[in-house]
Amino acid sequence: MAIKVYKPTTNGRRNMSTTDYSKLSKVAPERSLLEPLRKTSGRNSYGRITVRHHGGGNRRKYRVIDFKRQKLNIAAEIKTLEYDPNRSAFIALVEYEDGVKNYILAPAGLQVGDKIIAGADVDIKVGNALPLQSIPTGTFVHNVELYPGRGGQLARAAGNAAQLMAKEGSLALLRLPSGELRNVPVSCMATIGTVSNEDHANVKIGKAGRTRHMGIRPTVRGSVMNPCDHPHGGGEGKSPIGRPGPVTPWGKPALGYKTRKKHKSSDKLIVKRINDK
Repeated sequence: MAIKVYKPTTNGRRNMSTTDYSKLSKVAPERSLLEPLRKTSGRNSYGRITVRHHGGGNRRKYRVIDFKRQKLNIAAEIKTLEYDPNRSAFIALVEYEDGVKNYILAPAGLQVGDKIIAGADVDIKVGNALPLQSIPTGTFVHNVELYPGRGGQLARAAGNAAQLMAKEGSLALLRLPSGELRNVPVSCMATIGTVSNEDHANVKIGKAGRTRHMGIRPTVRGSVMNPCDHPHGGGEGKSPIGRPGPVTPWGKPALGYKTRKKHKSSDKLIVKRINDK
């Protein structure tokens, strides 16, 4: 999809751009696949803020997405291509031959009227879902499962894809969008192609109001706070941090601090991490 650029008729419009949605289907979402989405504004069950800078934003309904693709060997037709407010990628409404309707992540290049199918012996075609053991090496895939039957968890954001690098025994080696090399069981399902809306990364927000519509609240720098509110706060004028490195409001290192759980069971499946030379 292309990027739509606006004329600078106001200060907010200057340098502002949006995704061009003209090729999407102009229909209401499938009501049977909608669920209510309650806002938490970053608060837990005690009402305490556990994730900062969340709150407000437009109302949304959740679209139930079929990440598992478990209707095997039943052809489906693409009925609509739709915008989903809950994710950066577009979604496609598919209707199977038995009349069941589902939403899936729309791959780039998929058109209304195309036919797709999931199974172990189906064609290597954009939108088809297969186990990794049935996909040739070098193929770009998305919506990849980490564990068989759990549903796709890898390469689901707009414009993303993982490349199948090799297969050895019960494991398949994938190069993820981050550059990480990771082994995944060959029985995991993956969908052929790249996720739609590749130009999402090139959109310029343009004004503060658009981030508020997304449910993102303002972020205040610690250096402009008081010492009681942040370790970076206080001092006369513009002051340095006063520590070896920047920290969070609770004193934990903010740069280079590893937050991944130590000795995680899946560590043995990671062949090369993002920052490895």
